[in-house]
Amino acid sequence: MMLQLLEFLGLAYWVEIKTDSPACTYYFGPFSNQQEAQEASYGYVEDLKEEEATGITVTIARMKPKDLTIFEDELGEMNGHKRFPALSGQLS
Repeated sequence: MMLQLLEFLGLAYWVEIKTDSPACTYYFGPFSNQQEAQEASYGYVEDLKEEEATGITVTIARMKPKDLTIFEDELGEMNGHKRFPALSGQLS
């Protein structure tokens, strides 16, 4: 119940793991304290290494992530939404 309150208030700890390949951001949590999140992060990193992810960085912080996985492929698509460059001039 306490963890639910912390999560609701945005005070729970989360593990944010970013990888270069694949270009993803993963969120794991919530955790009631920083030590608990730190201890859990080792297993998440190990799993990603087994999946051959590279460029792994870990951040532990109080946050309230909106999405648990954010994937950006080489074409600039993020979470299934395409990003388009700004165009100037007239389109026909």
